Amino acid sequence: MNKILVANRSEIALRVMRTAQDMGISTVVGYSESDFDTPFTKFADEAYSLGAGTAAYLNGDAIIKLAQRTGADAIHPGYGFLSENADFAQAVIDAGITWIGPSPDTLNRLGDKIQARQLAENSGVDPVPGISDEVSERAEIEEFINRYGYPIVTKKADGGGGRGITIIRNDADLDHFFLVNGDNPEGIFVEKFLETSRHVETQCMRDSYGNFAVVSTRDCSVQRRNQKLIEEAPAPFLSDAQNETLVNWSRALFENAEYVGLGTCEFLVDTTSDAVYFLEVNPRLQVEHTVSEEVTGLDLVREQINIARGLPQSAVFAPVGHSFEYRITSEDPLQDMRPTQGKVSQINWPLGHGVRIETGIAAGDQVSADFDSMVAKLIVTGPDRETAIARSLRALGELKIDGISTPAQLYADILRDQTFHGQFSTRWFEEEFMPNWLAAQPAQPAAPTPAVAPSAPSPSDERVTFTIEVDGKLTELVVPKNMFGGGSNGGTERAPRQQPLRRATRTRGVQPVEGAAATGKVASPIQAIVVRVCVKQGAEVNEGDLLVVLESMKMESYVYAPITGTVEDIKVERGSNVAQGTPLIDIAPGDES
Repeated sequence: MNKILVANRSEIALRVMRTAQDMGISTVVGYSESDFDTPFTKFADEAYSLGAGTAAYLNGDAIIKLAQRTGADAIHPGYGFLSENADFAQAVIDAGITWIGPSPDTLNRLGDKIQARQLAENSGVDPVPGISDEVSERAEIEEFINRYGYPIVTKKADGGGGRGITIIRNDADLDHFFLVNGDNPEGIFVEKFLETSRHVETQCMRDSYGNFAVVSTRDCSVQRRNQKLIEEAPAPFLSDAQNETLVNWSRALFENAEYVGLGTCEFLVDTTSDAVYFLEVNPRLQVEHTVSEEVTGLDLVREQINIARGLPQSAVFAPVGHSFEYRITSEDPLQDMRPTQGKVSQINWPLGHGVRIETGIAAGDQVSADFDSMVAKLIVTGPDRETAIARSLRALGELKIDGISTPAQLYADILRDQTFHGQFSTRWFEEEFMPNWLAAQPAQPAAPTPAVAPSAPSPSDERVTFTIEVDGKLTELVVPKNMFGGGSNGGTERAPRQQPLRRATRTRGVQPVEGAAATGKVASPIQAIVVRVCVKQGAEVNEGDLLVVLESMKMESYVYAPITGTVEDIKVERGSNVAQGTPLIDIAPGDES
């Protein structure tokens, strides 16, 4: 293996390339046009454009052709995008290129969460109580509710990473579920929702010789909207019996799936009964793999590459110390963790013993809604959990990213909460900690906007840096700013705008533009993908009826009718990519009665 194409972007692309270069392997990346001048494209030995938008990273044919054109003999998918796409993995193999990951057959079996439940049952592993077949009718769900009671959770069979999960607590929630998903949803299964459980997982690896190991356990119980925020290794508060169950069940799952490579088995541990239940297997490298590396000394990307080369995996020893990972996202805690966008003006990364940063951004980069909101991972390790927490508080205090909102201060406050130092469930952050934290925050005053930027440099002294691509290698070109007009030759210098801080406002629907309530012209409140259009042209709607379901950065938003009337025009369809302000639906005003 001489050259690896990394079919991904940002921090995970850098993570994989650094290990590859440590091993003397050259690297290639394809990039979206918006990622042209970012750290991962500069770091790669070769970088080539794949087109515009997120679609660039989902174009499997173009990625394989790029690998062939550049002489890459292996493809590493990272996580997300095509990492769990069995058809892409098969196409890579058919092209004579090494696929660094589980086999296409394994991806098919584990990527379908219903098949994964069935595999668990056939392996003697207990899944969360539920229906291990596709459910498409309301009567089937109601029958399950009659047996197990509320709450329940519905999941999409092809979901992953916390997507496609709906908690249903009562009949009204059930009605809303069918309103959003239609009368006969496809690819849905149902489980009992466990209120008092921790999310625990095992980092596993198995080579082609049948060697299997659990590298470490991890706890990922600090979550919001089923998205992990803080992860740690090893998982605390587990008994010897629970640890033994986790290892034995993980081994059974990997062996029965004939799994070769790295993957993660995810479980729920009930804090009241101490029972362990299987959730799913993630057949890829996880975002939180770093904490397992920190407590074992293993480079898990190196293990992936070596296993793909047909080499045996490294020996695994018991974890030493304790490690936390904090997902640094461009989200505003005061706005219910809503994604934020902006230009990163300045960064201060924490340093010191036991502190590691994985990131794909640099000062000057623009953070947009095109991709996942995670901009960095802060990993902090200590000899024990309490030391790692104390070190984390120091590191979070040092971290500064100007230009976007991040939850760094929120994470520090979580660590100071006494509940975090003992047993808590996956619902604790969202249902207890976050409401109390928001209530304790002082009102945020509006920041003044300066008329003139302080200490602005002379226009004639300013330089502009361009990055140009020559034969796949990125090169920087620095020229005087006024070479292109403006500046001292008649241009107008504008002071940068400062965004005032605002108090959180909660709305699940669209905030209509001026006049929308009168005209019924409904626009998208955010940049997002249309998940579902819930009405048809000509339909009669009442004010407050659900019109469109949007998804942005793994979060669903609901757009409601601002007036009563008739749906006159539907301007989008499922899968449409819409910008903020894009027209969605026109409603002709009707009789309020």
